[in-house]
Amino acid sequence: MNKTSLLILSLAAFAASNASAQVKELAKSKDWHSSQISHVLLISVDGMHAVDFQNCSQGLAKVNSGSPYCPNIASLATTGVNYVAASASKPSDSFPGLMSIVSGATPRSMGVYYDVAYDRSLSAPAKATGNGVASGPCTPYGFPTGTTTEYEEGIDIDQSQLNGGAPGAGLTEGTVASIDPKRLPRDPKAGCAPVWPWNFVRVNTIFGVIHNSGGYVAWADKHPAYSSVAGQDGVGVLDDFYAPEINSNVIGLPGVSTPTGVSCATIRDTAADNSSWTNSFQNVQCYDTLKVNAILNQIGGMTHNGKAGKVPTLFGMNFQSVSVGQKLIEKAISTKGGYLDGIGTPSAALLSEIQYVDDSIGQMINAIKDNGLYDSTLIIITAKHGQSPIDPALWNPILKTGTSPATLLASDLPYSENPNNPTGIGPTEDDVSLIWLKRGANLAADVATLESNAAAIGLGQIYSGPTLAMNYNKPGYAPNGDPRTPDIIVTPNVGVTYTGSSKKQEEHGGFSHDDTNVILLLSNPGLWSKTVYSSVGTNQVAPTILSVLGLNPNSLDGVRLDGTQVLPK
Repeated sequence: MNKTSLLILSLAAFAASNASAQVKELAKSKDWHSSQISHVLLISVDGMHAVDFQNCSQGLAKVNSGSPYCPNIASLATTGVNYVAASASKPSDSFPGLMSIVSGATPRSMGVYYDVAYDRSLSAPAKATGNGVASGPCTPYGFPTGTTTEYEEGIDIDQSQLNGGAPGAGLTEGTVASIDPKRLPRDPKAGCAPVWPWNFVRVNTIFGVIHNSGGYVAWADKHPAYSSVAGQDGVGVLDDFYAPEINSNVIGLPGVSTPTGVSCATIRDTAADNSSWTNSFQNVQCYDTLKVNAILNQIGGMTHNGKAGKVPTLFGMNFQSVSVGQKLIEKAISTKGGYLDGIGTPSAALLSEIQYVDDSIGQMINAIKDNGLYDSTLIIITAKHGQSPIDPALWNPILKTGTSPATLLASDLPYSENPNNPTGIGPTEDDVSLIWLKRGANLAADVATLESNAAAIGLGQIYSGPTLAMNYNKPGYAPNGDPRTPDIIVTPNVGVTYTGSSKKQEEHGGFSHDDTNVILLLSNPGLWSKTVYSSVGTNQVAPTILSVLGLNPNSLDGVRLDGTQVLPK
């Protein structure tokens, strides 16, 4: 071998050795497990897809003169790991979506399928819910009647009030005290005791593990029912919980201003249907700002309402603004949200919501820095669910021309799930249909009915029998079946929605890519910027948080039951 060849080989070997040394050094200095992280800020931007983050962080030609329009979230990616193939839970409703993130579990283990679902082992509430789940009998230690279960605004004492009707509560003070126990489903096996949201979830969560390990935990969300984040450890593990009711009457919020200084002291959008904050692009920003202010207080070492506290070990909130920006058709001002095309170009209304959320997260980042917490805080941005369809050309509100699975099978459904029940809450159908059959119904015949009406229901796929039981527990009655598992899950073609609402042009709950592919970004100054392309689940966030904080991921029931792994780095 000549001298030139030897020189080339030597240089290559040196380069390889030097690169290896650099990699090892980077692994030591840029690994979240070796950094001094003592706080985790967990944010769910409900509805935000992975492609929404791609577009807003890199820019689109037709938006904002081609410049990025989420600079604050984009800045987190410069020292963050971006998982572009992250999937939310299936079904992708907010309730299982949230609980999956904080428990590490799947719906089969959590027993959580939807905020409005059905349980064959429970009995009706003692008092009708605000949304129409009827009251009914419950025999202590007797045979259950089965009931629709509701864990949303309908279990509030007064869902028309922002504070949920909690006795003596301040104007905006929605908490666990806002829940009316008489409106909760009851458990005959427990002497007909009400099933509180945290009792309903079959597994523990990161809030319980961290609190029981000496940490301080806090959470803010859209319903008092989402105190479910406490899981099986019970609501006492939540050191600070805040949940002003989103589906309440809109009111002025004295002293509250958005991140750009817009006052919420009076109702911003008086033309809207102000029976809910979600009926207005402007008003929902004022609602979300309540929770943003709670986070800012907590960063400053206070409770959500400004009382003496401490900086939480784990804290966070959900944003509703982007979800509203995607779904809403606000007829009063002739404005539609959503997207302009299939690549996710946002409408003007949706753009405003994304920018609002980005400005809010910018406030949080600045507060974290101002309080000297930036190096010690891991910031996680994800979403409980996406929204479908992104492409407006695919939207198909099929009730205008066809029907829904629950309508076809109405005679075989429990009365509380029956769409023909004039006062009931209705079946569990958005852009998915979950079907619980009453005793004696013929599953095979009902599936055949759906298949023979495929065009009328926009049928994509039916899950039943082994195709359903493979990923969920076998439906039925204990001990041989799971009383919460649907008998049939119908996933329609992309864009088909069953709600019949004229206010919405997108929905979530289904299994499609648009429903489930969500933003997942983990950021800390001790990390290198990296994109992970392999498929991951949002349920992997929970064990990752425990691992980062030096706690055992196997402390989570969901990790043990479902084999959930820590996110790859």
